[in-house]
Amino acid sequence: MRAFRAVMAGAVAAAVTVAAGCGGGAETTTPRSRPLQVGLVYDIGGRGDRSYNDAAAAGVDEAKRNLTGLRVREVEAAQGEPAGRKVERVRALAEAGYDPIIAVGYSYAPALASIAPRFPRTRFAIVDEPTVSGPNITNLLFASEQGSFLMGAAAAMRSRTGDVGFVGGNRSPLVRKFEVGYVQGVKHVKPRARIRIAYLADPHDLSGFDRPDKACKTARRMYRAGADVVYQVAGASGAGVFRAADQADAWAIGVDYDQAKSADPAVRHVILTSMIKRIDVAVYDYLAGVADHTVTSGRIVYDLKRGGVDYSLTGGHIADLHPRLERLKQEIIHGRLKVSPG
Repeated sequence: MRAFRAVMAGAVAAAVTVAAGCGGGAETTTPRSRPLQVGLVYDIGGRGDRSYNDAAAAGVDEAKRNLTGLRVREVEAAQGEPAGRKVERVRALAEAGYDPIIAVGYSYAPALASIAPRFPRTRFAIVDEPTVSGPNITNLLFASEQGSFLMGAAAAMRSRTGDVGFVGGNRSPLVRKFEVGYVQGVKHVKPRARIRIAYLADPHDLSGFDRPDKACKTARRMYRAGADVVYQVAGASGAGVFRAADQADAWAIGVDYDQAKSADPAVRHVILTSMIKRIDVAVYDYLAGVADHTVTSGRIVYDLKRGGVDYSLTGGHIADLHPRLERLKQEIIHGRLKVSPG
């Protein structure tokens, strides 16, 4: 059943840890004789965003290849839609008998909090914080501050100007964790470095994750002001940061996915590295757990130690930095270096 775990063994440990205080959660499975009917609801940008949503899609695609009889219905979100549409989307899948239902992104937290209690025999999972509690809800979480610390360290090591940037899709607590980790990493390597920070939207406005033109203008201002490395945590908007880096002959850092492989080929050469968030592994593991009746409710945290976050070496641009980054990574894993989430 866990073929994907075996495939990813070099990058991700097979087990995941249920966060302390949750007691492992209650099993949320009920026996099923029919094939799994999976409902998957995407965040803004959907499949094809070459970032966050595509990472979830990759986990589902791998599950289709390895888990017998899996059937999936994928539903997109629309930019600027009212919050009630997410509730309607999740409820419609539950009423149609989809089980489990996976929500990609924190914006679905209110929808799951509302719908999951009404369908106690349906299993739900949500990717990212905030945590949604319930006996039939699994929270797939990531220590993004740890991976972002390494991105900050890499940016500071590579920067010639001592001036780097950060562009976030919106000013939500989730994206702030990336910023906080990144700043800690930069300052650990270069305490006097200048860090330019910009967000494309307010905390509850998801449009910032699908505004590549706005992201391009924002990053362009940073590069013109002196930044030579910019880390983007902006979903589909990240394409705009890559475009600005290409125009400025500077570096950009990707997120969620190995974007030196997934971005437009015309800009891949400017992607220094990417903070990989193994959403694909988390989604696959969840579906495998549902299939073999081992899935639990509660928080499951994917961190550096568990291989849930990491960084990419594609392009060879940080080959010379790799030994130093690995030392920092091991210090975090073994608790000698603490990274605050905020």
